[in-house]
Amino acid sequence: MDEKYMKIALELAKKGEGRVNPNPLVGAVIVKDNKIIGEGYHEYYGGPHAEINAFSSAKENVEGSTMYVTLEPCCHYGKTPPCVNAIIKNNIKKVVVGMFDPNAKVAGNGIEILREHGIEVITGVLEKQSRELNEIFIKYITTKSPFVVMKYAMTLDGKIAAYTGDSKWITGEKAREEVHRLRNKVSGIMVGIGTVFQDNPSLTCRTHGGRSPKRIIVDSNLRIPLNSNVINIKDETLTIVATTKKASQEKIQLLEDKGAEVLIVEDIDGRVNLQALMKRLGEMGVDSILLEGGSTLNYSAIEQGIVDKVQAYIAPKLIGGQSAKTPIGGKGKALMSESINLQNITFKTFDEDILIEGYVK
Repeated sequence: MDEKYMKIALELAKKGEGRVNPNPLVGAVIVKDNKIIGEGYHEYYGGPHAEINAFSSAKENVEGSTMYVTLEPCCHYGKTPPCVNAIIKNNIKKVVVGMFDPNAKVAGNGIEILREHGIEVITGVLEKQSRELNEIFIKYITTKSPFVVMKYAMTLDGKIAAYTGDSKWITGEKAREEVHRLRNKVSGIMVGIGTVFQDNPSLTCRTHGGRSPKRIIVDSNLRIPLNSNVINIKDETLTIVATTKKASQEKIQLLEDKGAEVLIVEDIDGRVNLQALMKRLGEMGVDSILLEGGSTLNYSAIEQGIVDKVQAYIAPKLIGGQSAKTPIGGKGKALMSESINLQNITFKTFDEDILIEGYVK
C-alpha cells in the first residue's frame, strides 16, 4: 500500500520539471482511512514546498493522517519555512519518505525531528525511483557542479551527419520531441563553436508550456558570428559564451551589447577547461546541462570527466562515409581496455528509433 501512494507522489513531483531548478522535484500525498485527502508538489522555485501544497489542497481535517513524500521534509529556513513544522502542527500521525535529503542542511535531521515529536517515520519506500527522479539535485547539492547529460543521435553505422555535414534529420519526430522535453528539464544546453558554424542552432525548447534552458557556447577563440541565432534570439533566456583569455576585448563588448554574458575561463592547451567551466556555471545556479555538442566537444567532455550520463539515439539508417563524423572524435583510445564504460543501461523506443541511456562509471 505504501508503494501505491508513493508512486502517486512521484508522478506529482514530475510536474515540477523545468520550474524548480536548482531545487529538488518533490511530491506529497496525504492519506486518511485509505483515501487520498490532499496532494501537492513543488511547483516553482521559491514557491511553497510539496507538503505545504498538499495541506492547502486537503479536503478534510488531516489530523491522524499519513503523509507520503518523495524526499525527506526540510527542517531549515530557506525561501520558505521548514516543512517539518507544518507536519507537526497539523498532527500528522505517520510520514513515509522516499529518500533522505542529501542537502547537508537536512541530511536526516528532518526525520529525526519528526520522530522526536512522536511521529512514525518509514524511509526508503521506492528509494531507487526517488533518487533517479532527483539525480540532478543529488549531484548539484553535493558538489555544486552541474549534472551533465551528453546526448547525440546517430545512424546505425555510427554517424552523426553525412560527409557533407547534413544531419537533418537522423531521428524521427517522436525522438526529437523527447529531446525537447529534456531541454525543458535542464538548466543549460551546451554546444561548441563548431555546431554554431555548422547548424546555426537556436537551442530553444519547443515543448508546449516548456521553458528554454540557458544557452552555453564553448568558443575558445571567441569566433562566434554576431549574427548567430543564439546571440540574436529575443527571449528571457541568457546566452553564455565561454572563452579564454585569448578573446579580444572588442568582441567581448560587442557580444555583451547584444545581451550575452561572456565568461573568461582558464584553458588547457588553449581550449576552455571544461571542469573549470562547470565550476563557474555551478556558481551561477546552473544545476544541469544537456550537452548537444559535436564530436570535438563531446571528446573533450568525456576526457575531462564532466559527463554523468549518456543518451544515444540510434536510427535504423546507414549512410557510410569515411569522413562522416562520429559522436565522439578526438584522438580516441589506443586500446579497448582503456574504454570509458557505462553502467545501469536502459533502453526505450520512439517509433523506429532506439534510445540507449547509461551512466559513466
